[in-house]
Amino acid sequence: MSRTLIVTNDFPPQTGGIQAFVHELALRRPPESVVVYCSTPSARRVPRGEVDAFDLAQPFPVVRERTPVLLPAPQVVDRACRIARLEGCDTALFGAAAPLGLMGRALRRAGVRRSVALTHGHEAGWALLPGARSALRRVGDSVDVLTYLGDYTRARIGRALSPAAAARMRRLAPGVDAERFRPGAGGDEVRKRHGIAGRPVAVCVSRLVRRKGQDTLLRAWPRVLADVPDAVLLVVGGGPDRARLESLAREGGAAGSVVFTGDVPAAELPAHYDAGDVFAMPCRTRNGGLDVEGLGIVFLEASAAGLPVIAGDSGGAPDAVLDGETGLIVDGTRPGPAARALIRLLSAPEAAARMGARGREWVRQEWGWDRTADQLGELLRL
Repeated sequence: MSRTLIVTNDFPPQTGGIQAFVHELALRRPPESVVVYCSTPSARRVPRGEVDAFDLAQPFPVVRERTPVLLPAPQVVDRACRIARLEGCDTALFGAAAPLGLMGRALRRAGVRRSVALTHGHEAGWALLPGARSALRRVGDSVDVLTYLGDYTRARIGRALSPAAAARMRRLAPGVDAERFRPGAGGDEVRKRHGIAGRPVAVCVSRLVRRKGQDTLLRAWPRVLADVPDAVLLVVGGGPDRARLESLAREGGAAGSVVFTGDVPAAELPAHYDAGDVFAMPCRTRNGGLDVEGLGIVFLEASAAGLPVIAGDSGGAPDAVLDGETGLIVDGTRPGPAARALIRLLSAPEAAARMGARGREWVRQEWGWDRTADQLGELLRL
């Protein structure tokens, strides 16, 4: 049986879109065909006992390097090669191409016949910087396939690659479990927990960082309340921007209608989507294009939960929305467009529900994990 070594910095129990993407791919490979070599999140972010318990519960071995970040340094490359030899791995999957894909040639010498490297949003940023661009070009020449999420990331990343590597790029986007993310997944309990039952709720599920646009929502919120006075903004997630966002809510006079949940366990995410009537994350591109949304799996999870979505126009985020059908795409740099979209959807619940139903139908048809897993299997076999 072919065995795949997955080398990644992004792996649960630390939460995040890339972590979920890589984990789901690992779970969907044939039994006993996967070995994971990954970093260890800092104890401040995830307690060590939680990491150990998670690893033991997996149907495949997980080898952790005792560092929060794996880099293609000699000792890491050497250990990856030793794992590949010991476990008989003949294929490799890099959870993020930059920079781990630089290990591709060394793993080939260790017996790996084929390697695939996933790209996300940050590789599109690498493509703009001279030194990082050169490293990305070397990654493309070191692996058999670089994947891309959508047309935006393909165009940005492809320009940094050699013609041969660009021609070998293939689309591989994350899927969504529409049985897990669904209407009726526990939203009533979440609403009761936070004292917001019976009120119109806009929910945002994401790490609290500036690119995601929670600050745009908070600046838009007083305008929303003028038209929908009993509305609530449910901000789900933790991150370095939380204190600033809480200050924005207080300064805008909307603190009483904004709820910050902090980080929630992955098992509770479907219920938090289900607690909303509308999903909103007006993401924006920052730092001259270096900080950009690669796709935005949260938009697809929200659609699976039956919610209409409001997405910013950053990078590949529009690929996760059928504008006017499953949601609305807005300029995430200004609060006005976000406010108008929120008022439109919160004020017309029947129209919003139809948009959410269309989104769930689209996700079930086009964004299932089985399709993604089959595509990866084909890429590893070629």
